Amino acid sequence: MVRIRLKRMGRTHRPFYRISVMDAQMKRDGKTIEDIGHYDPMVTDKSQRVTLNMERLDYWIGVGAQPTEKVAVLIKKLKKNDWGVTNAPPAAQAPKQPEPPAPEEAPAEEAAEASAEATEEAAAAE
Repeated sequence: MVRIRLKRMGRTHRPFYRISVMDAQMKRDGKTIEDIGHYDPMVTDKSQRVTLNMERLDYWIGVGAQPTEKVAVLIKKLKKNDWGVTNAPPAAQAPKQPEPPAPEEAPAEEAAEASAEATEEAAAAE
């Protein structure tokens, strides 16, 4: 099973976490499959605490990776844009309605006739 979880980095009393995709049986700080972002709880500006590659996150969730509880909370806040983060996905928009097909006319035939007449006139002018 693949999990999306935090991998602790940094030093004593100064935590820094990478948001990583890894096998569920790996150690907390073990080998990762891919790092998709980071979380720094010590940053005072809340909008700068989390950086996350949303495209890769959506891919990994799509193939069955499960986020841990803490990562799920971070994802929820990013998508809700509680922190004012700019890398959150845009709000869902209503799907665009397909445009109705244009009425069928014969512009192709008219254009072909016009080009044929133009070539005849050019040949006659020479």
